[in-house]
Amino acid sequence: MIRALHLVNFRCFEALNLELPGGSAVFVGGNAQGKTSLLEAICVLVRLQSPRTHRMGHLRRFEKEGFGVAGECWGEVRRVTRGADGLELQVEGEVVESQGDYLSSGGLLVWMGNEDLELVRGPGEVRRRFLDFAAVQLEPTYRRHLARYKRALKARNLLLKERFPDEEQIAAYTTLLIEHGGILQRIRAALVEQLADPVNEAQSAVSGKREVVGLAYRGAGAGDLGAAYAEAAERERRQGKTVVGPHRDDVLLTLNGGAAADFGSEGQQRTMALALKLGQGQLLERERGSAPVYLIDDIFGELDTRRRNALMEFLPVESQQLITTTSIAWLSRESPPLYRVGGGMVSAE
Repeated sequence: MIRALHLVNFRCFEALNLELPGGSAVFVGGNAQGKTSLLEAICVLVRLQSPRTHRMGHLRRFEKEGFGVAGECWGEVRRVTRGADGLELQVEGEVVESQGDYLSSGGLLVWMGNEDLELVRGPGEVRRRFLDFAAVQLEPTYRRHLARYKRALKARNLLLKERFPDEEQIAAYTTLLIEHGGILQRIRAALVEQLADPVNEAQSAVSGKREVVGLAYRGAGAGDLGAAYAEAAERERRQGKTVVGPHRDDVLLTLNGGAAADFGSEGQQRTMALALKLGQGQLLERERGSAPVYLIDDIFGELDTRRRNALMEFLPVESQQLITTTSIAWLSRESPPLYRVGGGMVSAE
């Protein structure tokens, strides 16, 4: 649970000290006031990544050299600072040298935002990120294999772009892709299978109907990556890039047997996007033994009253929910504490 958050030069916040003694909270304010940045800062503090950008340097306040994020998370004081020398990580005042060690002692998160509709409509890259975000929280070694796969992939692609590629070097990097890619694909395939039941439960609960969600993992070359690379060799050299492997994986999503992106209504697609994230949260809780923190970014304006209420009822009672919104008209009288966000400040209502 997040009990406090402190920011320095993060996005629009020059300095912020926020206490969350009540657990869950609702942050209300107009657009472009920093509501999403609050949740983003928590994601950086807990998981060392932003759901909005791949570049940590973009998180610093305009014309500042770096940023700092700190807070009390699950009873520990954690700190992430970025300056000219990169990231520095601390837990309870002690420097943590490895990002893997920092993450292994952290908590669980589920991010829910309007952009989640792209999970259903968008390209495979969006669904791969969804799998990766869950996998690194479930399997400690996943992040290391993913990083090594990406490094080998980048180097191999550079070689393939050369007019006369060094085949010996390409073979060496191919061996690394097979080793680490095979592990990634096995974990992803198991994850998709584990998600099926909780996602369907969430879909039925939020939609109020018996809608069957299908999730089918489509691993590019999965099962025998070595054979897949051998078969694709000519095409790769012609195109100058690696064309099989985990970076080309996808998840086929269906609704009542039809492709969800093509045959689902917008309401059904939005519900499926919610169900994927709710199912992710259920799986994290089941496998890790504690409910994740739900970071819910301004999604209620796109939901009708029934689906909105169903979503709130489905969220685990024991979980911490940090919610942003531009309007509080939908809130019940028993809502969590309210905080007003604006002008680089956050104040309790």
